[in-house]
Amino acid sequence: MILLNPREYTGKHLDPASRALMQKTIEFFESKGKTKLKLDDRDRVWYQDFLDFVQGERAFARMLTPAAYGGDDADVRWDTFRNCAFNEITAFYGLAYWYTWQVSILGLGPIWMSGNEEIKGRTAKLLEAGGIFAFGLSEQQHGADLYSSEMALAAGEDGSYTANGSKYYIGNANQAALVSTFGKLKESGDFVFFAADSQHESFALLENVVNSQSYVASFALKDYPIKEQDILSKGKDAWDAALNTVNVGKFNLGWASIGICTHAFYEAIDHASNRVLYGKHVTDFPHCKRLFVDAYSRLVAMKVFARRACDYMRAASAQDRRYLLYNPLVKMKVTTQGEEVIDLLWDVIAARGFERHNYFEMAARDIRALPKLEGTVHVNMALIIKFIRNYFFNPGTFPEIPRVHEARNDDFLFEQGPTKGLSKIQFHDFNTAYASVDLPNIRIFKQQIEVFKEFLFVSAADPDAVASQSRDIDFLLSMGEIFSLVAYGQLIIEYRNLEPDDISDPLLDQIFDFMVRDLSKFALQLYSKHNSSENQMALSLRMIQKPIVNQERFGQIFDEHVMALKGSYQMRD
Repeated sequence: MILLNPREYTGKHLDPASRALMQKTIEFFESKGKTKLKLDDRDRVWYQDFLDFVQGERAFARMLTPAAYGGDDADVRWDTFRNCAFNEITAFYGLAYWYTWQVSILGLGPIWMSGNEEIKGRTAKLLEAGGIFAFGLSEQQHGADLYSSEMALAAGEDGSYTANGSKYYIGNANQAALVSTFGKLKESGDFVFFAADSQHESFALLENVVNSQSYVASFALKDYPIKEQDILSKGKDAWDAALNTVNVGKFNLGWASIGICTHAFYEAIDHASNRVLYGKHVTDFPHCKRLFVDAYSRLVAMKVFARRACDYMRAASAQDRRYLLYNPLVKMKVTTQGEEVIDLLWDVIAARGFERHNYFEMAARDIRALPKLEGTVHVNMALIIKFIRNYFFNPGTFPEIPRVHEARNDDFLFEQGPTKGLSKIQFHDFNTAYASVDLPNIRIFKQQIEVFKEFLFVSAADPDAVASQSRDIDFLLSMGEIFSLVAYGQLIIEYRNLEPDDISDPLLDQIFDFMVRDLSKFALQLYSKHNSSENQMALSLRMIQKPIVNQERFGQIFDEHVMALKGSYQMRD
């Protein structure tokens, strides 16, 4: 089964030690039980029990320490495939538990990317002791606008520094062993990353700015002493560390959405299949069948796309930076699809989704956060738009990337290098994937892609359109949504070709049923933009297509996939 089911967890492709850790994590939550899980959520209880588990199992130490700093322990490594499994499991039980892990990943990024070997060794020891970490980047007045950062380090005569300034919306800052903090050198204005101790007397914890189990802090440094050995990076290296850390961390957001949606799906199908209205089970109503099939298809697509994107993350190198497209799509596309899945399920279970004893009530709240963290959807869309030209019209040649799930350290994530040159990155020909499968809805989708390519040609040939639309982020966002769908479908097909047992032809065709509809929706948005030209409007209308309706296929997905989940999982009380 493609979806996570804690009752039947096998940890496919994980090594034995990693599989055992995931099973122990599942058992921790199942033993805690849904009643206590929900009570802690309502009372905003700091998750010390989870952090005690993490310390006892050396979970963060094993998974978040690069192999070079793990001594002779072969289980210590930064393994993105393994980390994805932990992302999914923790979010399956509650976003707060995932969040402390996620924020630690962000806080560790600038440390493992630095050239400061002394602090790396200290960090490995802190992880072994069960430490958590924080990423001191954003500020209340400036958000994540790095140029406007007001955190400042003033140089002293003895070569040390004094830090002054504040940071805002910083997870884990109440207990972080180290807070990787971004600022500027006061004298030169150069960027700098330095490590601060959240328990230091000059570290002022002001408040928790969210109403949650998590502690998302506002804090201030007041004449905080910084030595040279606390400096992680300076200048361009500090800038690159900030952006490259987010590259690593934002990938986790899609996996959190997958975990949340999967747990919510189990609750929704159990409720709907057992509820009788007007003499019928809720799952007998045609509109409820449609909502469930759509939610299931979208959820499976989320997971298989994220799995395939993980392969490109792990295979990345200075010569192969394709991950810089697929990674933001996991953050942006998978998380917004997660919102869509929850909305579809909620339309079926209705008021049940508000009830305090259900996981779904947490899911409906928490799923909204993920598209908005580590760069908004709009920020990530603006990033990937830079790839459109090379993706469609200037493919490169690359060796085929297999599934990458072996137990090894992902060294390149901390050696990504300069963050410039995005428009020069090339991709393999997306047509190869689309030509490998012949299914009715994929044929329609390919027709839509061809019209979109014509749309791009026509737009580029119109100097007036280029002049106005290239500066109009609203217009570019709709265009970027269509581009996103093309890359999304490509990796879904690639995954299916590599793991055919996970996705049958009927399920793949059902996935492209919603893909055709979604592309049509965004084409209509392009048509409706105030500055779309006559040629663009005509091409937008040609992109609007109806998927092939196949009731036999639809019934098969509903019976063999959706209803098969009835009663298959319920969290222990």
